[in-house]
Amino acid sequence: MQFSKRLDLFGDEVFASLNQKRRDLEAQGRTVYDLSVGTPDFDTPDYIKLALIKSATEDANYKYSLHDKDELLQAVCDYYQRRYDVDFVTPDMVMSCRGTQEGMRYVCSALADPGDIALVPDPCYPVFKAGTLMAGATPYFYPLAAEHDFLPYVADIPDDVADKAKYMIVSLPANPVGSVGTPEVYQEIIAFAKKHDIVIIHDNAYSDVVFDGPRGGSFFDYPGALDVGVEFLSLSKSFDVTGVRLSFLVGRSDIVAATRKLRGQVDFGMFFAEQDCAIACLTGPLDGVERQRLAYQERRDALCDGLESIGWERPNCHGTLFVWAKIPGDRTDSVAFTLELMEKSGVIVTPGSSFGPHGEGYVRFALVMPPERIREAVAAIAAADL
Repeated sequence: MQFSKRLDLFGDEVFASLNQKRRDLEAQGRTVYDLSVGTPDFDTPDYIKLALIKSATEDANYKYSLHDKDELLQAVCDYYQRRYDVDFVTPDMVMSCRGTQEGMRYVCSALADPGDIALVPDPCYPVFKAGTLMAGATPYFYPLAAEHDFLPYVADIPDDVADKAKYMIVSLPANPVGSVGTPEVYQEIIAFAKKHDIVIIHDNAYSDVVFDGPRGGSFFDYPGALDVGVEFLSLSKSFDVTGVRLSFLVGRSDIVAATRKLRGQVDFGMFFAEQDCAIACLTGPLDGVERQRLAYQERRDALCDGLESIGWERPNCHGTLFVWAKIPGDRTDSVAFTLELMEKSGVIVTPGSSFGPHGEGYVRFALVMPPERIREAVAAIAAADL
């Protein structure tokens, strides 16, 4: 049997490979520090779990949903007002997604035709590239480089490329590089999008995990943003509901409507119990979110201080659950380094090359262990004498 050539667009999934090697080390009785996958290790708040349980007991909620509940759409609008002080979001500007991964797949396909160009960050979260390729579009990778603080630098994107581009994916705070957007950067991106008639797709998964400065915000905090784009609001990291897959596409109503139309061809909507779970997140208290942010900052400090103390260049991490670290010495092969680090220290990280060519020479750590365990991991790295 001959499978679709579409499968040739994608390599092997790096996390599955790392997980298998982790299991092999554990079977040998080795101590393992898995800092590769950004799955929060905090408990989901009880009020969120209870909302899901209560809704799941109601027979009517097991029918095809086919739509987002009015209460859910309004909860997103109210959340934007309460959390970001953005007061112009209306229900027609909102649609639910089963995680940003799914939403990215649909919005890319709603915007681009085969052969179109899309501007994609490098390094980037892999679904940005995958969603573009599945839409049949050609990614043009714009680098997130150290000389520009790992932030988008639109001045380096050629005008002839920008004029042909349908959309630009922007992710700030950025996974994997840990950079946080500034007002100047957002203003440049919006002006660039208007000049070249480009839609901005802003992934805002980590707005509640920002360190060393003002509280994280929304793309729509900036004048003109609504004219040019949409944003993904994810509840996964803020409320520890990664497995429930709760995300929303928010922004220009015509883009949201087009994405909803495409998704509707293959999906009957989000389970009503999951919608009620999302409502609980959006309408509930936010003090736990702030406590969690401070906990992540303590972990960030433990890891960055620790790595610097053993001779690594201080990593970049101003936000997100991730620390982007340059491989020490003259080594540049991130896969080879990751495998050697795992074998010699039991510390598992993600090779930077899995996020794009500009990720080579770096590795990504996930802040998914308490500070004391992170310090143990740093000690294990030091003992490995790499």
